[in-house]
Amino acid sequence: MGELFGTDGVRGIANADLSLELAMRMGQAGAFALASEVHSPRILIGTDTRKSADMLFGALSAGICSIGGDVVYLGVVPTPALAYLVRLYEADAAVMISASHNLMEYNGFKWFDKSGYKLSDSLEAQIEALIRDGCPKPRPTGGLVGRVTRAKRAALDYTDFLLKAADCSLLGMRLVLDCANGAASDIAKEVFIKLGATVFSFSDEPDGYNINDQCGSTHPERLRQLVSETCADIGFAFDGDADRLIAVDERGRIVDGDRIIGILALDYKKRGLLKDDTLVITVMSNLGLKLKLNEAGIKTEETAVGDRYVLERILEKGYSFGGEQSGHIIFANEHTTGDGMLSAIKLLNVITHSGRRFSELADEIPICPQVLVNVIVDEQAKDAALNDKDLKEAACGAEAALGKSGRVLIRKSGTEPLIRIMLEGMDENDLRARAGALAHILITNHNGRLKG
Repeated sequence: MGELFGTDGVRGIANADLSLELAMRMGQAGAFALASEVHSPRILIGTDTRKSADMLFGALSAGICSIGGDVVYLGVVPTPALAYLVRLYEADAAVMISASHNLMEYNGFKWFDKSGYKLSDSLEAQIEALIRDGCPKPRPTGGLVGRVTRAKRAALDYTDFLLKAADCSLLGMRLVLDCANGAASDIAKEVFIKLGATVFSFSDEPDGYNINDQCGSTHPERLRQLVSETCADIGFAFDGDADRLIAVDERGRIVDGDRIIGILALDYKKRGLLKDDTLVITVMSNLGLKLKLNEAGIKTEETAVGDRYVLERILEKGYSFGGEQSGHIIFANEHTTGDGMLSAIKLLNVITHSGRRFSELADEIPICPQVLVNVIVDEQAKDAALNDKDLKEAACGAEAALGKSGRVLIRKSGTEPLIRIMLEGMDENDLRARAGALAHILITNHNGRLKG
């Protein structure tokens, strides 16, 4: 990660640390770095539903056009739609204006190359250097100035892609969708209705302010309630840009990314589709998942947190798929990034073909108690907090007490001003007490405060 780019693009408070000036320079530098060999690069831009999207789109587009690049505006689309359409439309690059699961005051830029992949660390560093040191600025005039056009079929073309991934009928199935008042709001319900399901959809009326507000993949409480009230077979919660998925079974229980990828991995293994019998996961993945996969003859490879790192390992080794506990799941043979709706369709394929209830499949993936505490720390203080001597000593003590049946993981967020404290073991009450003690050190020594 650099000074601007975190684990998932550039992110910050819109019109503050994510200023219009930065957006314009980002447009210039990104277009220059990603399409320097193209005389007039063509760059796709999509947004989620935040009020600040129009403002940032204008500045980013101005930067691209000022050096002779052309912008194709896709409107409000999920991030994975942008990653797919940059290839379909044979564009030179793409940018998603979104802050994913964050609240509306945040926004960000997620860059993709012409192949639909998120940028490498080296390319991000190059863009940062161009912004910092001054991007070469060709000053075209007249007909050489870039222009902005609007794509008319973006949502339809992405919907067609999703429908082709389904090899089952959902007739007779009842689904509940939480669209997070985000980018999936206009697409998700239509997709699953076309597949034959009876669909109950909520948080699908974005107003610029309500994206991720007590809804979506980070707040599945309402989804659990509605699955029970509607006697649904399954519920799906997406985040603001619809690149992650959290599910709820027919009994109203949350099924996180670990369990979803576990169900999929077992199915892939059974059908001979799991390359080298290996699944890529992250350091946050639950111990129960790893034990179950090992029992089934499936090896795991761990990466740092962030779907980009999962993808890098998949591509490096030629694996089939992998994912994160947070719900980012990558099907490398079909897509270049995490896709919440594609993941939901893949899961429904497994459920319908198995002839079993979703809860039965989820129960096959045991989950060890895991406690996560997020402590808000100033962005500039995150490194110092992470390396705090008292914190390290306490963490070592906790890890020794947990022994081989547990672990302690403390890391800084790449997308928010947070230190994340995760403990895993057999006694949830003990884990909560130990996590609270570790959080107290950050609160005391670094003016931290608990999130949520």
